[in-house]
Amino acid sequence: MEFRQIQYFITLYEDGSVTRAARRLHIVQSALSMQMAKLEAEVGQRLFVRTPQGMQPTPEGRRLYRLFLPVVTGYQRAREQVVEATGELSGEVRFGMIVTIAQGVLVDAILEFSPAHPKVELSMTDGFSGDLIDAVALGQLDAAVINKPRRALTLKSETIADEDLLLVMGPAHADVPASLSFSGMSALKLVFPTRRHGLRGIIENFAEAEDVHLSPSLEIDSISAILKLVRESDFCTLLPHVAVRGLLERAEVKVHRFVSPRLRRQIVAVTDPSRPLNPAAAAFLSVLRRHLVGLGSVPPHGDDGRP
Repeated sequence: MEFRQIQYFITLYEDGSVTRAARRLHIVQSALSMQMAKLEAEVGQRLFVRTPQGMQPTPEGRRLYRLFLPVVTGYQRAREQVVEATGELSGEVRFGMIVTIAQGVLVDAILEFSPAHPKVELSMTDGFSGDLIDAVALGQLDAAVINKPRRALTLKSETIADEDLLLVMGPAHADVPASLSFSGMSALKLVFPTRRHGLRGIIENFAEAEDVHLSPSLEIDSISAILKLVRESDFCTLLPHVAVRGLLERAEVKVHRFVSPRLRRQIVAVTDPSRPLNPAAAAFLSVLRRHLVGLGSVPPHGDDGRP
């Protein structure tokens, strides 16, 4: 049995797709399939079953994954420590994040990180919090940057930033009173993310705590579609500062911040405690955290980003 077979097996197990695994390993699919066939012949067990949903591990495959994972993790840590001693980061970093973070600060973080660490391979994806948590648990991602989950997790969760949620309106929308409270928002025409978004849960929890009933006229999965609708109509929404800062700077939206009580969300980084972040991943998370914290708070009502 060759070590590369173990690496190929781990990658296929975590990605669940020959196409994705081969791309990640920088090999052709036929080479990956051949190595998996050899491994199955050597252990005398079928390790995967091909289904419409992808490559599903058999019970023997899951057992082998639990045995192989510490071997590969130990090898990667040893290699990283040797490289780290030279002061140069390398390796692969696989992060997932909710859309508002990906659209808000991801590019800025990459533009800072990549030139300083050219040997680090970044793989970034966005998605819903629940899907990203599952991907971390399955080993498909090193970390997920998400809204703080309402339920307890078996994974490690570290708060990296707090952020205001803002009432967002189009530039032609009538100004709301500076004294507008959260309860007063129920009179507005609202569009919210669907309940697949962790953001929706934060809004509903806050509304319940304040004994406020909010009934949006529309629910849309796409944050970019929500923002386009808000810019071009009389709809309003609630979104974090990071999602609208560019639009605010270009005066394409205006915002209102609720002061008392403030509507805030916690952003957390979720990792698997059995797979600590490698030095490159920890360094990238540090850069991402700095960009999130660097957003700071937004000015109160009346400042729409114009000079």
